[in-house]
Amino acid sequence: MDVHNNKAYTFSGHESFPCKTLWTKKGYDFVTAHKDFNSPNAVVDLGVGKNMVSSIRYWYKVFGLDKGAKTEWLAEYIFSTDIGKDPFTEDLGTLWLLHFLLVYTGGASLYKMFFIDFQKERRLFEREQVVNFVKRKMIEAGKANLFNENTVKKDVGVLLLNYCLPRNPQSNEEFSTLLMDLDLLRQSDKTENSEDKRSRYFFNIEGKRQVIPAIFLFALLTVKEENDNSIPYDTLHELGLIFCMTDLEVIDMLKILSEKYSNYLAYSDVAGIRQLQFTQQLDAKQVLDNYYE
Repeated sequence: MDVHNNKAYTFSGHESFPCKTLWTKKGYDFVTAHKDFNSPNAVVDLGVGKNMVSSIRYWYKVFGLDKGAKTEWLAEYIFSTDIGKDPFTEDLGTLWLLHFLLVYTGGASLYKMFFIDFQKERRLFEREQVVNFVKRKMIEAGKANLFNENTVKKDVGVLLLNYCLPRNPQSNEEFSTLLMDLDLLRQSDKTENSEDKRSRYFFNIEGKRQVIPAIFLFALLTVKEENDNSIPYDTLHELGLIFCMTDLEVIDMLKILSEKYSNYLAYSDVAGIRQLQFTQQLDAKQVLDNYYE
């Protein structure tokens, strides 16, 4: 899994809105009705303000659900009113699936950088540290001229809104963010005598919602190179970071999957070389079918 395969960096398009719970469904229904996000009628059809129309379009695309994306088939698979498995995203597995797609497909550059590269370096952080990290990465990639501090700051703010429970909510609307229920990020408590007013956040490794084995297996099959039957541990480690799992959790997960799908895969740790071996073809869609049924 090449985590640096972004040919372009994208840090805007969301109009400063996190993805709301029903926006993926709204996006799917709108697109399948052959309607146009640029049309003046889009505001009426989607029942939201003009900026939110752009935001729905953006989120639908960066989840890899848009036409032409490799994972486009998942849009109908999940959100179709007639045959969709979970049109209103009521299942925790769907949230994990969408989170994985958001990071893996790389349409929103920050999420891949943040959950994989940044998390390797620190678990506790401030907003400014994430912004500086992005700047450093872009300089290293020779793309310093594309870095805009204000744009990246806004993007970091939206990422935190996507995953963090609100501290002092003013309305229920603040709890209607799609991925918040995964509980992957939290704001840390400030000590009373602290003069430092900056907010600190942390990856909520221990307290996150349970990662669902079938969704982890779907992710494994998605990142696996087409003609390669083994997945090296570096890739498994990065996949674990996407799901905010410790190495120990990843190994436990691989053991669970090796037992449940013993005809298809085996995890081995021989002479310190850890890898996952696929012994038979396994269809990613079939894994999801088994889960949702």
